[in-house]
Amino acid sequence: MIRDTQSSVIRTLRYDLPASLVVFLVAVPLSLGIAMASGAPLAAGLISGVVGGIVAGALGGSAVQVSGPAAGLSLVVVDLVHTYGWRATCMITLLAGAVQIVLGLFRAARATLAVSPAVIHGTLAGVGVVIALSQLHVVLGGSPQTSAIANIIELPAQIAAHHDHGFAVGVLTIAVLAIWSRLPKPVRAVPAPLAALLAAAVTAWAFGWNVTRVDLSGSFTDWAFPVLPQGDGHRIVVAVLLVALLASVESLLCSVAVDGTHKGPRSDLDTELTGQGVANMVTGALGGVPVAGAIVRSTANVKAGARSRWSTVLHGVWMLLFALGFGWSIQLIPMEALAALLVFIGVQMVNLGHVRKVHGHGEVPVYIVTLAGVVVLGLAEGVVAGLGLAALLALRRLTWVTVNVRPEEDGHYHATISGSLTFLGVPRLTHELRSIPEGASVDLDLNIDFMDNAAFEAIHSWRVDHERMGGHVDIDDIHDEWYAMAAAGSRMFPAKTPPRAPDRWWLPWAHRRRRTVRPSLVPQQVGPVEVECQLTAGAREFHRRTAPLVRPIFTELARRQTPSHLFITCADSRVVPSLITASGPGDLFTVRNIGNLVPRRGSEPHDDSVVAAIEFATQVLGVRTITVCGHSGCGAMTGLLSGGVQAGSLPGLRRWLRHGNHSLARFIESESDGSDSGPLDRLCRVNVQQQLLNLRTYRRVDEQVKAGELELVGLYFDIGSARVHMLPQLPSTLSVKT
Repeated sequence: MIRDTQSSVIRTLRYDLPASLVVFLVAVPLSLGIAMASGAPLAAGLISGVVGGIVAGALGGSAVQVSGPAAGLSLVVVDLVHTYGWRATCMITLLAGAVQIVLGLFRAARATLAVSPAVIHGTLAGVGVVIALSQLHVVLGGSPQTSAIANIIELPAQIAAHHDHGFAVGVLTIAVLAIWSRLPKPVRAVPAPLAALLAAAVTAWAFGWNVTRVDLSGSFTDWAFPVLPQGDGHRIVVAVLLVALLASVESLLCSVAVDGTHKGPRSDLDTELTGQGVANMVTGALGGVPVAGAIVRSTANVKAGARSRWSTVLHGVWMLLFALGFGWSIQLIPMEALAALLVFIGVQMVNLGHVRKVHGHGEVPVYIVTLAGVVVLGLAEGVVAGLGLAALLALRRLTWVTVNVRPEEDGHYHATISGSLTFLGVPRLTHELRSIPEGASVDLDLNIDFMDNAAFEAIHSWRVDHERMGGHVDIDDIHDEWYAMAAAGSRMFPAKTPPRAPDRWWLPWAHRRRRTVRPSLVPQQVGPVEVECQLTAGAREFHRRTAPLVRPIFTELARRQTPSHLFITCADSRVVPSLITASGPGDLFTVRNIGNLVPRRGSEPHDDSVVAAIEFATQVLGVRTITVCGHSGCGAMTGLLSGGVQAGSLPGLRRWLRHGNHSLARFIESESDGSDSGPLDRLCRVNVQQQLLNLRTYRRVDEQVKAGELELVGLYFDIGSARVHMLPQLPSTLSVKT
């Protein structure tokens, strides 16, 4: 135990102590700025920083998260201060902390994460816009208006007005914040907010500028216990719940995000929620603004090398000592500099990275509606609008049905219906099905997870009508047998069920249903042996399910092989020849190598493996086609484009890639025809065409091609779209400079 204690002390001194100092330097200016944006006494920001560090840091469930004044709650606090007064707002914060403790004790932390990220990001972006607009008036020498719309309307006149020294201080602060990340690394050791405020304070003092200074007089001595807010009880309850929920969601999302940035223990979200509740009760009682997990401070803590919660606790201790011993130095900071810091923070809260993330999930409308609602209507109204739209979009997705009808070459039609079949999808369903010509044979796949009676009646009526007109419909329930049950007379439609785990041979192992492996076959080692274990399980599955079906085919193939194609393709694991060509056992004589390369006759370094396969396929097996198949995103082509840099530490690969130099030379001489998506994609295509020319350097192949006995084919597999393209051959007489 003594040794463990010594190890903990050493770790704290070596890693957590320096990290705590870095976070302390970041937290002081941010705490003052957020208190200013919240309409609270500036000392309230320092109180919250101290409590967030010491209390939330010691009792929370995250090892490296740093808590403090929450920018996302500043709009709520401003409204509460204007409505109930500062002391009553502190009581609301205290009660909100009690609600958080109850939620934590009932292990409700995970439930609070059910809010759509688009709503969270939109809310923070809206708060950022409101903060930036209001504090921009302070920088320009005016006063913020009562709403964001009023701030926008008054902004042109404010910009055109006469600007004093305060404006110069604000511009200087923003300039330092903007350029700080581009300065040399040793300079950036000082946090940007601290550097900006120091630059503003020193410049204003040196030039004797007339600016408004921070006033902390009486802030720590005029403390009084919070009082109960007076007014409509329902509105007060709503305010308490709003502060509790927003602070909880912001803290928990921060915990989850920070967990992805370090290798230490993962956060206990329920413990974290309880710790945040205790911190808010303490900060409310002492006269601070609400506390929540802060992503800026937490990220700075991780980057500074923090290993445990001691960094968070110590940063709170440093803030306490600073406030008690050096609080006078804060009064040298110009208020305009704090306002400029808030403008910069507000702009940064509109994160384009978040927009890209929600765009990938089709939730940009939720983001925009939430942001606009927060700016135009208010925080609570914007959140409600965003949640409402998110719920509508979720309902739309749950009831959306996809109908795909395509004709086959033999005149048959193949239709696939996917999604949840409810009465809402009946119009689209009937429209697509009635587009199938009368008398056609139809294979209808129902890949659905629910079907109500209206949807069944629509499909069944169409089937009856179609078959009455001479057609034929074969319906296959890929998921549960919804149609079969209803057609048999059952009207007891079960509840919606999740799709069964896909279990088809062409899916990767990770996408199939897990099966229990017998203990005797589970290896004790880790690493590559785990792959062998999966292969063993796959072999057993093949013996159990597939082998009985294909045994007659393999019994016939056991006598001899008669493939019709030599298929040369890349060793990339994503390229599955039998899958992308719909071929079966005995169809393809396959060669796989890095980059689907065919060494030219007599080329160096000498390689016989591909030549041997070509000779055996053409002269022994008598194949009629040689296909070279490339693919998008080929790593070998990336190595060629980089001049071998990508393969610098792989000498064998570097030598092998020399066989691709002709492809690289042809790529340099050619120009894009618009069919590719960039240089790498074009090189991957050109490489396939060049390998077809390389095949012609072998006399026997060239003679068979000229005699019409052998055909050379170039294929290109676009992995992202799962499409196979046929590439035209280049003239064999076209010279290539090497």
